[in-house]
Amino acid sequence: MQVTLTSKVRILPDEESKELLVRTMDAYRDACNYVSVHIFANNCMHHRSLHDDLYYELRSRFGLKAQMAESVIKTVLARYRTLESSRKPWTLIKFSKPQYNLVWNRDYSLKGDVFSVNTLDGRMKMSFCRPGSSLDGKLGTAKLVCRHGKFYLHVSVTHDVPDVSEEDITNVVGVDRGIRFLATSYDSNGDTSFYSGSEVKAKRAHYLELRRQLQQVGTPSSRRRLKAIGQRENRWICDIDHCISKALTDSYPEGTMFVLEDLTGIRSATERVKTFNRYLNVSWSYYDLEQKIMYKAALRGQMVIKVDPAYTSQTCPVCGRRDASSRDKANHLFRCKACGYTSNDDRIAAINLHSMGIKYLMQSGRSISLAGGAESTVPDVRRGPLGRALTSPDVTPAI
Repeated sequence: MQVTLTSKVRILPDEESKELLVRTMDAYRDACNYVSVHIFANNCMHHRSLHDDLYYELRSRFGLKAQMAESVIKTVLARYRTLESSRKPWTLIKFSKPQYNLVWNRDYSLKGDVFSVNTLDGRMKMSFCRPGSSLDGKLGTAKLVCRHGKFYLHVSVTHDVPDVSEEDITNVVGVDRGIRFLATSYDSNGDTSFYSGSEVKAKRAHYLELRRQLQQVGTPSSRRRLKAIGQRENRWICDIDHCISKALTDSYPEGTMFVLEDLTGIRSATERVKTFNRYLNVSWSYYDLEQKIMYKAALRGQMVIKVDPAYTSQTCPVCGRRDASSRDKANHLFRCKACGYTSNDDRIAAINLHSMGIKYLMQSGRSISLAGGAESTVPDVRRGPLGRALTSPDVTPAI
């Protein structure tokens, strides 16, 4: 099994090299915009035709080397193919920030502590700082960017990791994702962990109000402020997802199977909520958290499966009765009207996901021998990495 990650490498050029890198990245960006205008105007998505029409023009107009001209065409064409596959309206794609896409062993190399890159004036060598993440895997395409006068290389690194089969599973963890709790987990020992989303919800409300105020002002300084905060919120949310996914995967040993809800198409469902809550629901980072759990689990010898999320918060894990009225969404409480089992509704979903993981193993012919045995213990509510420790209301012994 292969896992591809992106490593961020700090490049350390001298003053002369900095100037050359800036000129190269500016030329690459301007060439991308030139090709983009041609594709948009002619609706041409054929690589051979684009090469015949633009290759020599790119080299003479922007001073690009042969490999750089080819890379420009491929970069822009890939962006338009992504636009076409997303079924969004046909619009002109603009490249605003300087960038340079590189191919391993053709446009760049990393050997020892030396970074070698192709520029407008030929090959240049400079030093770099090794990142905390590993560069030991197979290096792929990279992107050279400049942020606040500092140069970074975003490199894709492919790692070979052992495959995990159903026979290797010794622990099953159901993970429910939501807004009040970013994640709620329930494992084969009957332990429950809550990861609070209150801090995230408050921060998103703050940024929403800040953007609204700045947009209403409409002055040059307010627009500069909007640009300055840029993607700050998204970076913060991304870091939160990293913390939660790391806490989940580090809490369990090799041979753990995480059971997640398959939330494909959830955006269309969340768009049907009231307008006041629409931004909060639509912009939640379910997919980002899922992707981080998946690759971190693969690196730790763990497994992730996705199951149908239908009725996971409305089904009693004790008697199996499904009743929407048993769930009190306002108070985040589930109370079964048949057997009286009571717990937090997100915890109910996590328990049901855990049960679906057990069924998945049984259907695959796996003999069940999990941590905690066939019968789980009284659940233990643990502290998540965000917020204060939380207690599930009226928790009764788990099944």
